[in-house]
Amino acid sequence: MSASAISTHAEREDAPPAIRDADPEAQAEQLRQQVATALDHAKRAGATAAEASASDATGLAVTVRQRELETVEFNNDRGLAVTVYVGHRKGHATTSDTSAGAIRDTVRAAVNIAKYTQEDPCNGLAPAERMATNFPALDLHHPWPIDVAEATRLAAAAEAMALDSDPRIVNSEGAEIETGRSCHAYGNSHGFIGAAWGTRHGISCSVIAADDAGMQSDFEYTEGRAAEDLEAAETVGREAGRRALARLGRGRVKTGTFPVLFAPPMAAGLIRHLLAAIGGAALYRKESYLCDSLGKQALAKGITLAEHPHRRRGLASAAFDSDGVATRAKAFVADGIVESYVLGVYAARRLGLETTGNAGGARNLTVEAELLPEPALLRQMGTGLAVTSLMGQGVNLVTGDYSRGAGGFWVEGGEIAYPVDEVTIAANLDAMFTGIVGCGDDVDRRGNIHTGSLLVGEMTVAG
Repeated sequence: MSASAISTHAEREDAPPAIRDADPEAQAEQLRQQVATALDHAKRAGATAAEASASDATGLAVTVRQRELETVEFNNDRGLAVTVYVGHRKGHATTSDTSAGAIRDTVRAAVNIAKYTQEDPCNGLAPAERMATNFPALDLHHPWPIDVAEATRLAAAAEAMALDSDPRIVNSEGAEIETGRSCHAYGNSHGFIGAAWGTRHGISCSVIAADDAGMQSDFEYTEGRAAEDLEAAETVGREAGRRALARLGRGRVKTGTFPVLFAPPMAAGLIRHLLAAIGGAALYRKESYLCDSLGKQALAKGITLAEHPHRRRGLASAAFDSDGVATRAKAFVADGIVESYVLGVYAARRLGLETTGNAGGARNLTVEAELLPEPALLRQMGTGLAVTSLMGQGVNLVTGDYSRGAGGFWVEGGEIAYPVDEVTIAANLDAMFTGIVGCGDDVDRRGNIHTGSLLVGEMTVAG
């Protein structure tokens, strides 16, 4: 192990078995009791309403770089957050010490804060009748029985596959194995207390390729709730190497107006901008180009954005949101038309609407449309840019203006011609979303947003 290796909240490499052998139901009940204790203290302290959340998370991360073990990290994080309401005044406090005395002191701090805050008529709990009462089996808890030695072997296998795939792979930024499990409990003075376990595992690899023109880096990763849902470590390494090699031999882009094809991870980023624009905070602050957009077009006809919060093993699945409100499947955009905003209870009150059960955001969003294979999308675009990486923060939700640095591949005659980078792409989000002319069947299911490639009919492209 190199000198940079670290160990947090663990002193032995056999710490993971102790972590994974803990009784899940006993830990969940412990968190419920912490929440219940906080709520009881809040009531005794004079709060008219209160809510609390407690969490306990453990994990292991192992990184291998240049065929040597670089870091080993164990984490064990726990905490409690309390929000109290004294009338319409709000106070909030947190602690990482969950002893009985610390919980009492944290509640007192929150109540004291509330006494000095300004009244806000929108403060308060979600309606009691909106609390979750159905808790479906979401299949989210799958601990990975892996120790440091096995994690090191897998990370080394991923990196070796990339490094050995081609002599032009000249360096590595490392391969990593991550595994974690967590329990979260939420409750409020309506009498609601819910708790849920979840696990999240991943394998990633990033390498650097070089030729006479310079160096290019790229990466690949896989993640899921269960280890059996992950791609093989060697597959991750092979794809990281392939992606880095594909970026060599870069050419120039033409400057002008062209179609732009966003690869799935980049397309998911685009959809996040749309979700932010129909999100409660941006709407009640009047910081969105989609204010007052219910019933209006925000996407091209034929495209639906549907939420599936009860998807089994979904990375964002949950029976209730951060307000305790029951989640449900819905479409935010249907056939291009905005049908629902993304609202928690506070934002909903500010807008004079009802919560959509989305405190904490959308969950397991899927882009539903007629899906085409990538070759068909390339033929449809003819000449243009296929974007596989984006840089910069040039997105203005108020105006919808979009301008970012990009890298990817230039397309000629419906086929990939050569890689390009240091490109600027620009347009307006409204025109981009309503101007989507094709959706790919290469759906990326690794995150919270499931989408394939998205082909935007027209953007300004400059080298």
